[in-house]
Amino acid sequence: MKLNYAKTIKVGLAFAVIMVFWSAYDFVVPLLLENAYGLSNSLRGLIMGLDNLLSLFLLPLFGKISDKTKTKWGRRTPYIFLGTIVSVILMVFVPVTANSSLKQGMDLREKITNTEVAGYLYTDHNNIVYTNEDLYTMLYNEGATNSDFCDRTYLANNGINSLEEYLQVALNPTEVNEDGDTVQTADYKKFVNTGINNYASTQVFEKVTKNNMGSLVAYMVILLLVLIAMATFRSPAVALMPDVTPKPLRSQANAMINLVGGLGAAIAFVIYTVTFMINPTGYIAIFIAVAASMLILMGLFLMFVKEPKLVKECEALCAEYGISNDDIEEKTVDASGETVVFTDEETKKKKKAMFISFVLILASIFMWFMGYNAVSSNLSIFTTKTLNLSPGISGIVSGISMGISAIAFIPVGMLAVKIGRRKSIMLGFALAVLSFFLIFFFASNAGPASMYLFIIFYLIAGFGLIIANVNTFPMVVELSSAGDVGKYTGFYYTATMSAQAITPFIAGLIMDKWGAKNLFIYSAACVLVSIVLMFLVKHGDSKAPPPKKKIELLAADD
Repeated sequence: MKLNYAKTIKVGLAFAVIMVFWSAYDFVVPLLLENAYGLSNSLRGLIMGLDNLLSLFLLPLFGKISDKTKTKWGRRTPYIFLGTIVSVILMVFVPVTANSSLKQGMDLREKITNTEVAGYLYTDHNNIVYTNEDLYTMLYNEGATNSDFCDRTYLANNGINSLEEYLQVALNPTEVNEDGDTVQTADYKKFVNTGINNYASTQVFEKVTKNNMGSLVAYMVILLLVLIAMATFRSPAVALMPDVTPKPLRSQANAMINLVGGLGAAIAFVIYTVTFMINPTGYIAIFIAVAASMLILMGLFLMFVKEPKLVKECEALCAEYGISNDDIEEKTVDASGETVVFTDEETKKKKKAMFISFVLILASIFMWFMGYNAVSSNLSIFTTKTLNLSPGISGIVSGISMGISAIAFIPVGMLAVKIGRRKSIMLGFALAVLSFFLIFFFASNAGPASMYLFIIFYLIAGFGLIIANVNTFPMVVELSSAGDVGKYTGFYYTATMSAQAITPFIAGLIMDKWGAKNLFIYSAACVLVSIVLMFLVKHGDSKAPPPKKKIELLAADD
């Protein structure tokens, strides 16, 4: 039995539709919230979490509803079509609602950060008037308790041990380069720029957002409507793969589905990277391009995927090999990786053990998404505010990660065939934990060295989490039957979305209180818990595809 790669790629187009949106959403929306509204890390995380809270309830619901749907187009296709149409209509209004605040916020940032103008004076929300020297002195003093304004430890490690030495850098922010252009000095970028930009964000919130709360409310309402529309078809789209794929081939199929999803993510990457390079505030253009891409991918899906036909082909293939997607799991894998065969008398005991494993799998998924989403939802903020990269360069970092992901999906799918899903997942988790610790210690300050180290470590973490991502969903649906794949898909997304509803706020609190780099300690701790939970799992691992049919074996002898 071999996977039909062409068919799986076509089925994956539905997931590509989803990934175009979510890749743009994860990278662009935090920047929009930051630049338009100046929200703190915790407030921004709370808003991102509230968005996911809706999905927590809607994804299982629509997964279960689609299980019971019967139309001439199949169970899943109607939801994919209608959900995409409604989503693309609504999403264009997301940046429109924030546009006025964005313009005001960017103007205020320019006023605060342009400290070289003659007679510089800035009046904050408490009517305190600062000269440029007063402003930098305040930032340095605040750095004693808030490293986001001035990282005093980082300064000391680089030989800046006093206010006077700091002011020497801060009050001389520019120089003339070889081409005669005025540019920021390297020391200002490393030691001052991040702090003054963080301060500017607090002022945007105090002086712009608080005086125009209607813009933020309108933004949230539209965004929630978009997320409701997206939630109506995410579970049906993902459940389609198990519908048309025999159980033994699902890890490989899920790798291909994720590869096609990576194509969607790559499209989003090109859109927001090119747009930010041309116009750092081109959010409306980004959302229009994302909406158009989703429509094109959905059109290709409808053209190439005839769901009822594919379901019948899968049923025929399962019958040919003597397997059924309705069967409960016939084998289990113990903690040492050995296969154990249960007798009929042990069926009741086995079902209980399978349920325990099911809960442990979901708990492990929940914890690794707590760690993963804490980083992914703050990636654009960390790279632009802490590493001091431009949004365009930050987008390239994200794109490199996507490229590595695309390369990795195929071998990762084969890895599960060789060593099993469970061991593959724990290996991936271990790589992520190691990488997060390395980022914390060696790649969490501004400067070229930190940037390159961050890229390397982040790619390693991403590769590890790809291994987990490819194999966790098949472990969940391995314990389902053909009649409730959508429901189990909903359970999977309950775990992932509940984590994504909670973790942005927790991560934001940690970043606000202890500094941005501690985000990676939090993420590493979450993934460590995932390893422990996955170690206890005994069911849901991959089983070898059945042997060739007798007629094939006879043909081979000829």
